[in-house]
Amino acid sequence: MARRALLKEHERKTLLDIPIDEDSLIRHYSLAPADLLEIQLRRREHNQLGFAIQLCLMRYPGRPLLANEVPPKAMLDYVAGQIGASSTAFRLYARREETRSNHIAHLLGYLRKRNATAEDRRAALLTAIEMASTTDAGASIAGAIVAEFRNRNSLLPAANIIEQMGIAARAIARRRAEKTLIEGLSSDRLQDLDRLLEVDQTIGQTRFHWLRSAPDAPGASNLVGLTERIAFLRKLEIDPKLQARISSGRWDQMIREGNATPAWLANDFNASRRHALIVAQVIKLSQKLTDDAVTMFIKLMGRLFSQANNRKKQWHMDCRPDTAKALRMFLDTITALQSANDYGQNALEVLDQEVGWHRLLRMKPELESMVEDNEASPLTLAAEQYATVNKYAGAFLQVFTFRSARRHDPLLVAVDVLKRLYADRRRTLPDRVPVTHLSQADRKLIFGQDQPDRRLYEIATLAALRDRLRSADIWVDGSRSFRPIDEHLMPRSTFTTMKEEDRLGLGVQGDGAQWLAEARQMLDFNLKRLAHRARSGKLEGVRLEAGTLIVMPTAGEVPAAAEELNAEISDMYPLVEVPDLLREVHDWTGFADHFTHVRTGDSPRNISAMLAGVLADATNLGPKRMASASKGISAHQIGWMRTFHARSETYRAAQACITDAHTRHPHSRLWGNGTTASSDGQFFRASDRAAKRGDINLHYGSEPGSKFYSHLSDQYGYFSILPISPTESEAAYVLDGLFDQDTILDIQEHFTDTGGASDHVFGLFALIGKRFAPRLRNLKDRKFHTFEKGDTYPALSNHIGASINATLILDHWDDLLHLAASITTRSVVPSTILKKLSASSKESQLARALRELGRIERSLFMIEWYSSPALRRRCQAGLNKGEAAHKLKRAVFFHERGEIRDRSFESQAFRASGLNLVVSAIVHWNTVYIERAVTHLRKMRREIPDHLLKHISPLSWEHINLTGIYTWDSDQHLPEGFRSLRLPVGLRRAA
Repeated sequence: MARRALLKEHERKTLLDIPIDEDSLIRHYSLAPADLLEIQLRRREHNQLGFAIQLCLMRYPGRPLLANEVPPKAMLDYVAGQIGASSTAFRLYARREETRSNHIAHLLGYLRKRNATAEDRRAALLTAIEMASTTDAGASIAGAIVAEFRNRNSLLPAANIIEQMGIAARAIARRRAEKTLIEGLSSDRLQDLDRLLEVDQTIGQTRFHWLRSAPDAPGASNLVGLTERIAFLRKLEIDPKLQARISSGRWDQMIREGNATPAWLANDFNASRRHALIVAQVIKLSQKLTDDAVTMFIKLMGRLFSQANNRKKQWHMDCRPDTAKALRMFLDTITALQSANDYGQNALEVLDQEVGWHRLLRMKPELESMVEDNEASPLTLAAEQYATVNKYAGAFLQVFTFRSARRHDPLLVAVDVLKRLYADRRRTLPDRVPVTHLSQADRKLIFGQDQPDRRLYEIATLAALRDRLRSADIWVDGSRSFRPIDEHLMPRSTFTTMKEEDRLGLGVQGDGAQWLAEARQMLDFNLKRLAHRARSGKLEGVRLEAGTLIVMPTAGEVPAAAEELNAEISDMYPLVEVPDLLREVHDWTGFADHFTHVRTGDSPRNISAMLAGVLADATNLGPKRMASASKGISAHQIGWMRTFHARSETYRAAQACITDAHTRHPHSRLWGNGTTASSDGQFFRASDRAAKRGDINLHYGSEPGSKFYSHLSDQYGYFSILPISPTESEAAYVLDGLFDQDTILDIQEHFTDTGGASDHVFGLFALIGKRFAPRLRNLKDRKFHTFEKGDTYPALSNHIGASINATLILDHWDDLLHLAASITTRSVVPSTILKKLSASSKESQLARALRELGRIERSLFMIEWYSSPALRRRCQAGLNKGEAAHKLKRAVFFHERGEIRDRSFESQAFRASGLNLVVSAIVHWNTVYIERAVTHLRKMRREIPDHLLKHISPLSWEHINLTGIYTWDSDQHLPEGFRSLRLPVGLRRAA
């Protein structure tokens, strides 16, 4: 078995190797006058240079020159230049080992350093244990060891000694955390935990597996199943406060290991590790299942009213013939009455003669029924499904404790009333019940009869509970997602300290009044300039028609010559099987090495199995069928890699690896500089088990499905993807991709279509210091919001909307900064807050303040959109790249008719991440061969300007075989590491 490593190769080089970049050479290897005097005491040139090198290395990285070691040329040249020696003289240094040893001994005294003692090693080990108590990252642990040796003026031991110390420290920290977590638990409680790993004959599986395989498709029985699991976990009496005993980093690592550990494997662990793992899983599952249950309740209540509205719409469709018949009779009646009036005849006689009085009377009951059905309240229609609600409402309400910031909240009192009704099995409401949480219309419906309607009251109360849970007005004990908004953000004390020290790093200043004054001046000036240009006809591509600004469609800018060149280069791509393409991209970038083992941190030993697992996600084939379609790879191998190596964080690291390599590739700079990006959602239908979890958006048809919402740089580099519901607003997720990624990209401007835009998003982009540039549909119907009165801009009167509430922004300026700082420091996921701020029909003060700030930014943006054709073209080009990339994704995600069949969010997230990763590999592979094709054509004296090359897309896939039998271990003999281009006969002869 290979020796376990603490550090990856690049981490080892960063920490212990001699730096060669100019900044590091200057920082670490600049010699002081005293150093030069000491060096000049050596007699020969090569000894002076060798002594100087030893001096530099003992300062940084803190070790002596090893026997037969030759420093990098950059360092030799830099040091030699300072002492007036030739770098080639180093070859003569230390031919005698005694010389090197003497120099080291002398420099130990000169630098006041010493060789590491046992006490130094012990101190370094203790420091490493302290670091390992917060993280499993080898680089951080080794860095702490190195820093301690340096602080103690000790020379660093050999690299393998440092790694061994780090591995030992990590093992000690793990054992200590395990013992700390389970300390104080009785032997009976520990036995209860062990029984979770035994097969329970009543359910035919272990309770450990039963708890972790809870259904997440919205349904009455599934919600009851979640509440049963939550109740079971509470009977174990594991205090969630145990989590606070260990650091968050160590806790997260325990959770990761537990998530990847099946019951049969946990049984093989030693008692301390096994019990700690189960305790961590019990606490995590209590939080997760609570979140899942509340989320499912919210979805079920939402669907209840959505289905009620759909039934009403369907009723309207079904009643069209009857409605037409009634309207025809009404028209005949009006015509008869008008005729009687015009000719002075008896109206009733004419009506009876032309329409028929008895016919009208026969129609009355039918019309009354139609009117009653048409005016039916959504609450009444929802109550038709009360039998379904009744199956889960009692269990849901009984298992949770709800909290509110309001004292004596009437909604919570109403919830308690419902709990008692279910507990006592009563069907009728008590004489007095709280009603102030209900609308006036709902109260009339509920109490409009002789006796209050229990069904209507319960459903109206549950609907109000749903809305306030979504907006964080009400929260749930034991939940992580449904907490007060302040608990999602960074601690207020941390924010205050950062603000006082001017470390917020936001896009706005700390003084809200100053920012508003500048924004007011800028908005006023820009509106006046826009009005002047509109009147003068100076807006390119925009005309003023009847007081309304109308933007002309942006014309395409792809030259015909670029399309011809694109076709020519596409024909030059080498033919390649997709397994070979992934292997070649891995050989170039090492992306598969980032799928590290959940406990050891080691890279995959079977790269082929890891790549097969990634392709199984990307093509929607799944691991078992991928094994059946592969040569040399078994289902067990793929399953092992997916279980212990494939996680959200490893997928993100692998994605960053490919995207960074693509960003650094010279050809990518022709498409952009990596500072702009776009995002868009792509709908995939759901079938089988996934259909129960999927939502229906009639925009995409009547079938359920999911959206993959992804972010793409201007260089065609994907850097984020997330599965979301097709019924959710994309605007909530725009910012997620900018922060939930680890690439070197520095996105400053972001494009979306209308679905990704909202005033809240405009406001947040301004606060964090980035530019938001959506392509807004129906722009002429959107209003400018101003500080001044609307009549200040008469030429734009049709476009002026409500005034800005500057007082509201100023009153909540600190809250807005707190929110933005929490996002930039990754304390909270942006979508978490945005969904809560926009969920309530009654906006919070913070939500209103953010919307007002967003209105300022949207108004400034709209002015620039009208004024700048360059902005419109840039946005159009960015969105076109994303839309073109959707076709490649659809081509890769082709198995199972491109339908999602995974019922869990985690599985769908793996599908999305695998798809993004494989598409990124294809894009990078194509980019490499585009450059090689262009280089070849230029060698043939073809003139190919860069302005044409920027239109050559790397999104082709016709040369890639995505289907068939996948061979993973085929021997490829590639000259210089690349495949030969496919050349037409004429070019081949010329070459």
